[in-house]
Amino acid sequence: MIHSTAIIEPGAKLGNNVSVGPYSYIGNDVVIGDDCIIESHVVVKGPSTIGSGNHIFQFASVGEACQDKKYNNEPTTLIIGDNNVIRECATIHRGTIQDQGVTKIGSNNLFMAYTHVAHDAVIGDNVIFANNASVAGHVHVGDWVILGGNSGVHQFCKIGDHAFIGMYSGVNKDVPPFVTTIGMPAGPAAINKEGMKRRGFESDEIMAVRRAYKAFYRKSLGVDEAIASLSEDAAKYPAVQTMIDFVKGSERGIVR
Repeated sequence: MIHSTAIIEPGAKLGNNVSVGPYSYIGNDVVIGDDCIIESHVVVKGPSTIGSGNHIFQFASVGEACQDKKYNNEPTTLIIGDNNVIRECATIHRGTIQDQGVTKIGSNNLFMAYTHVAHDAVIGDNVIFANNASVAGHVHVGDWVILGGNSGVHQFCKIGDHAFIGMYSGVNKDVPPFVTTIGMPAGPAAINKEGMKRRGFESDEIMAVRRAYKAFYRKSLGVDEAIASLSEDAAKYPAVQTMIDFVKGSERGIVR
């Protein structure tokens, strides 16, 4: 399962049934879980911990030192969950001591070709990065988010669960859950109705989220006024309360 031209440093730990292709490099302080496939010409550096069932395609760079000019070779880490697909030429960097010292990626995510996850980013589960999508340092991305092709997210922004970042979007504010963005800079376009339907949300909850979207974006209300107007729906529909909690916790402000 380990090609003769692959380089596995002595400090690396590989689980059961791990495949490493030609000319790949696995550095010290790298832990790779069971049933992972590392294709040819992949570089994985550490300290990095990669879970089980991940598939990393050729020319990807995983666990490299970050591009932050303040980074001074401190021992920061990368943690990746299970069953992720990391496609050709994707780049994922370790964290910095200016944050928690770790870049963290959940499970069941797809990172298409040429995507980038910068230092200290936190990516949830079931996320899709389309080709060339990139997130800067300290970005937090929730579960079930889709980032369209060539989209980019400014450092320290947060993307809520089930949001859809349209292609070529330039996100410089927080994106609430369920919201679809488009444009440069990114602005709200609609709710991610189709995504909600695919994930089993009932029609009445989808309509409640739509009302919440209109309160935040279509009624010329201030944020506090919009939240107050949603108290009845928030008590009945968890998705609306999720949106309210996100907006209340936003430090950068939400896309407008």
